[in-house]
Amino acid sequence: MGTGRTLNKAPKTRPKKSEGERRRREKNQRRRLVELGMAADEVAKMNGSQLRALLKRPAAVQGG
Repeated sequence: MGTGRTLNKAPKTRPKKSEGERRRREKNQRRRLVELGMAADEVAKMNGSQLRALLKRPAAVQGG
């Protein structure tokens, strides 16, 4: 029974997500919400999942 490729492969096909990239994405999403008209201090208190939920429907953010 050999070890084969299954136990030997590095994450090259689909790279791992990095912490720095996540921070960059969230910073960009916060900037977009402020541009849509939300208060900057309100956006700063939100976590990542709240940011993404609001950006799914930008027209609702802009209108509200």
